[in-house]
Amino acid sequence: MTETPQPSPRRIHAIVGWRRLLLWPLGLLVRLWCRTVRIEADEATRRVMGRLDQAAIFTLWHNRLFIAAELYRRFRKGKRLYALVSASKDGAWLAAFFEVVGLRTVRGSSSRFGREAMHALAEKLRHGEDIGITPDGPRGPCYDLKGGGVILARKTGATTILVGMRFAAAWRLPSWDRFYLPRPFSRVELHAEEWGADLLEHNEEPLGTLRNRLLELNPDEAPRCGSR
Repeated sequence: MTETPQPSPRRIHAIVGWRRLLLWPLGLLVRLWCRTVRIEADEATRRVMGRLDQAAIFTLWHNRLFIAAELYRRFRKGKRLYALVSASKDGAWLAAFFEVVGLRTVRGSSSRFGREAMHALAEKLRHGEDIGITPDGPRGPCYDLKGGGVILARKTGATTILVGMRFAAAWRLPSWDRFYLPRPFSRVELHAEEWGADLLEHNEEPLGTLRNRLLELNPDEAPRCGSR
């Protein structure tokens, strides 16, 4: 009698021991690099970013992720930001790196632990913690806004904060999203906009509305994301 193969147990991969120590020099370099960047924000943006009395879903495009931890450090002192990272081996390295630069993580994806991860993010919001969403990550398509953030906002009543950045000087990597690396000592214009859960609840096309607004807040210089 042939035995039916059993599915391999689900596993969240992690980086431990000496491999984790390898990330500390890189994390220190990124922290020092980001602290040289001059971040300019108008009064409305400072007011939105500085509201610490409620949990928020920070939403930004994947290619603006490099200085996310530094933005949070400057404007949200006293709060913690959790980001969703894949449960895969690649995700393990990213999760370890995020923790080195000051971000917390929840592990999961649409293919692994998706329901558990969404539940964990919702619990963080209910306990007053912030979460970060890159709606076109981790592999794109670039500037394609997926619905996870909207689902969480409707489920928890949390505020969504759309984050926009414009770089005065930056390198762009040859990646799927043309990832931005702001040059040391360069200037970044920051814009943030608050969307309450009630606005999303009564919007007939929330994904299209948020995508269009996020594109407006993040003008993309040539070569455009996705171009070759």
